[in-house]
Amino acid sequence: MNSELFQFSTTTVLLLMFAFYGGTYLLSRRIKHDANDADGFMVSNHRIGFGMGAASMTATWVWAASFYAAATSGYTYGVSGPLHYGFWGALMILFIYPFGRRFRELAPNAATLGELIHARHGASSQLILAFSNLLGSVISLMVNLTAAGALVSVLSPLSFQAGIVIAGLGVLSYTFYSGFRASVFTDFGQLMAMMAIAVVIIPAVLFAMGGPSVVVDNLSNLTSEQANLFSKEAFLHQGAPYFVAVLAYAIGNQTISQRLFAVDESHIKPTFITATISYGAIVIGLGMIGLMALTVGIEPLDGNMNNLIPQMVSTYLPPFFIGLFFILVIGSLSSTADSDLSALSAIMMADVYGKNIAKNRADPRKMLIIGRTTMIVATVLGMILASMSFDILVMLVFVGALWGAIVFPVIASCFWDRVTNAAFTWAVVAALLAFSVVRFELLPMTGALALGMELLASIGAGVVAGLMTFGFFGKRLGVLAFFIATAVIGWIGAGQLREYTVLLSSLTAYGVSTLVCIAISLASKERFDFDTIQQRVSDYNKPAEDDVPEGTLTAR
Repeated sequence: MNSELFQFSTTTVLLLMFAFYGGTYLLSRRIKHDANDADGFMVSNHRIGFGMGAASMTATWVWAASFYAAATSGYTYGVSGPLHYGFWGALMILFIYPFGRRFRELAPNAATLGELIHARHGASSQLILAFSNLLGSVISLMVNLTAAGALVSVLSPLSFQAGIVIAGLGVLSYTFYSGFRASVFTDFGQLMAMMAIAVVIIPAVLFAMGGPSVVVDNLSNLTSEQANLFSKEAFLHQGAPYFVAVLAYAIGNQTISQRLFAVDESHIKPTFITATISYGAIVIGLGMIGLMALTVGIEPLDGNMNNLIPQMVSTYLPPFFIGLFFILVIGSLSSTADSDLSALSAIMMADVYGKNIAKNRADPRKMLIIGRTTMIVATVLGMILASMSFDILVMLVFVGALWGAIVFPVIASCFWDRVTNAAFTWAVVAALLAFSVVRFELLPMTGALALGMELLASIGAGVVAGLMTFGFFGKRLGVLAFFIATAVIGWIGAGQLREYTVLLSSLTAYGVSTLVCIAISLASKERFDFDTIQQRVSDYNKPAEDDVPEGTLTAR
């Protein structure tokens, strides 16, 4: 460990973490609820107000990766790096709004998006979505615990593994009691602290380095691409893959859809707009710390990009500010880690048990046992995976690309009555296979194969543009945007996209899933009545019907 870096004593770090998690636990214990209220444990009975909803959405999206990966992006790609990370991430919060309105319209009593898909297609499609959410939330939990380990190991004599264990047990302690309610309730306080501290920390680092003039004077140390605000390399390697990945997060991530179903329906629009602005402002600012490090020639400690922000703060700021920063990062990663635990428990409670085991006759007491057991298992698994110290930015893009396979089938299923269960299932399977071939280079990306994948990726780019335009401006403009984007990317990308493996694999997943879903759907004569979804989705607070055994609940 570099001797120039400031470190707290072991006792100080333990006291800071105990104070944070102890205070959060005491706050969660103040939440009043029915001990058998499964809906409250999963979605707070769909009654979250605007203030709490916007704060929770922002705090959940501003997670450990928002610090570490945004800084990595600034350090790697220069001036445009933080903008690519913060702007596209903010836009994706806004992106889910128009589709979220449709999800709530179809299934106002849902706790998970999987419940809606189960009502639309049945078990196989729902379990595909549930599995992808389970995988994504476990990896997200791992990322946040990895960030905790990096923070503790840089700022104290404690080991990386010790930081992981303390953070994991701390988050579990307060989430275990009230589930989603505890996550939302504590998010509000955590966000207020994050915003206040970020406003202090970012300028403090800048002026401790010597002020804006030092950064400007050292811009000559950057390469031409790093100094270019419109860097092609930054866009193709970072901006575009992250844009595509976060688009998939907006649809596939249960932590987001869980809040969508929890917010009072009348507050959905202002909640998402406020969260969009708040996220962008916080994260772009934090990403600038990576750019500062690049301009003055700081080398990441031990060659690990996850150490970059703790290293900068430890190098340039006095102990009081370092303590504030410590709480800032612990609060940000905890706000998302508790959301991951809540999301995982809801998936197991509603998607696995409620729909596929209890067959809509779920015992709320068993649901709560399953939910809390899931939290314990997920925490242990997250600790094990976090100890392997994967690169945070790589994991983000990888999971987002995998989720890209489900985006079109999910959205199409909620608007188009011809999409079938087979279309949904085979679209996802085919897209994952194509993604794996490209992402892991199972076959050499040369010749006709590479050109074919580039054309599929061009269609994928058209799907991304078309879906976003459709969500905000309707079907006609959405179709127009699809064809224009496909043609432009096909013309520009042929022969070039193969050089950008992450982007090519992500867009290929979108393109393949769309083509397969449409082809199989058009071959079927089935039509679906969307009015039946609301009757098929469970309201776990509704009293049981007379012909149902006591202790069970039925779908409305």
